[in-house]
Order: sequence, then C-alpha cells, then structure tokens
Amino acid sequence: MLNLSAAVSPQVFRLLRNRIIRGDLEPGTRLSEAEIGAEYEVSRQPVREAFIKLADEGLLEIRPQRGTFVRKIAVSAVMDARFVREAIEADVVKLLAMTGNPALHRELRTQIAAQRERVEAGDNLGFMELDERFHRTLAEAADKHHAWSMVETIKSQMDRVRYLSTKRFPMENLVHQHAEVVAALERENPAEAEAAMRQHLQAILSDLPDIVEDKPTYFDASERI
Repeated sequence: MLNLSAAVSPQVFRLLRNRIIRGDLEPGTRLSEAEIGAEYEVSRQPVREAFIKLADEGLLEIRPQRGTFVRKIAVSAVMDARFVREAIEADVVKLLAMTGNPALHRELRTQIAAQRERVEAGDNLGFMELDERFHRTLAEAADKHHAWSMVETIKSQMDRVRYLSTKRFPMENLVHQHAEVVAALERENPAEAEAAMRQHLQAILSDLPDIVEDKPTYFDASERI
C-alpha cells in the first residue's frame, strides 16, 4: 500500500486525508497511532507526523491525554474555502478565455465525456476524482500551479461537503456546469467564463443547508448557517 522507498509520513497523510474527506472515517472517530501504524505497516513516528499535519488542516483534533479524533465539519471553514476558491478559479478561466487554446478545449471536452460516463455508471467516487482533475487542468493551463496548491490546502472541509452532496444531489448538474465553462472558453469570452465558474462554485451555497439537515452529526453544532 505504501512505497517504503519514499517518505512515509506524506503518504500516510494523503491516505488518511482521503479517507476523512470521503467520509470513510466519520466525524468523532478515534484514531490510534499504533493501530494506523499497524494497518499501514509503519512505525508510529510517521503516523504522528501525519496526525499533526491533518490537525493543522482542521481534519483531526488532538486532545492531550484523551486521544485523536476526526473533527466535525466547520461550516465557516467551508464558506471561507469556497470564497477563496471562487476568487482564484474565476480569474483562472478569465485568463484562459483571453487566448484560444484548442488543445486545452479538446482535453476538457474529453474529460467531460468521461465525467458523464462515471455519472451514468453511478460511480460518484470516480466522478469526484475527474472533477478534481478538471479544475486542476484549468489552473495548470493558466500556469497557476502555486495558486492551485493553495486551493488544495484550504478546500479539505469543502471537499468533505462535496462528497456528502454526491449522495444527495444529481451529479449531472455539475457536468453541465463544467460544459458551460468550457463553452465560454471556446467562445473566448472572459466575462461568460468567469460567470459560469462563479455559478458552478456557488452551488454549494444553496445545497449546504440541506446537507447539514441530512447529516447533522457531521457538522459542528456550535455553528449556524
């Protein structure tokens, strides 16, 4: 499962991060360094390092003398991440729309076709992986690698909500929104591209109250929408 010829702690971090974001490890779950180490066949030190990094990202809560627990989703963190992500990605597509890039457009259309296949197959996890690839492709095409790295760092709580939304809302809507973004890029219309991306990333604003109502134990009860 792990590549022991590479640094182990970042691998444990990514594996646990994905499990938390996808809901495999639910809020409130107690994690043990020894048990995780045994599961991944590594020592406790890289697990401890991964725990600290996950805590810094707001995914774990380390309680001295009590244990380490998966944190509930903070609505405020979701909203902040959405705000920053929208600002960055709206500018990304504006930049891309200013110059024609047929090769990029073809690649994005291919990705959208693959997204539709995953939706039709009922493969929500596969769709979410392709969704991530779509947004990363846009950022990289605009040569905004660092900006995308920033987005990846702050959007973990938002991603947890997005995975919950796949179980409640039709993914066809997201595929359609992606197609609208690409259509605006093909028309080389920066204003339309920006508007399409903003509409896409603002969808969570209307979905979030229903998700919280559906999964109240996943969210920090001290926060209100």
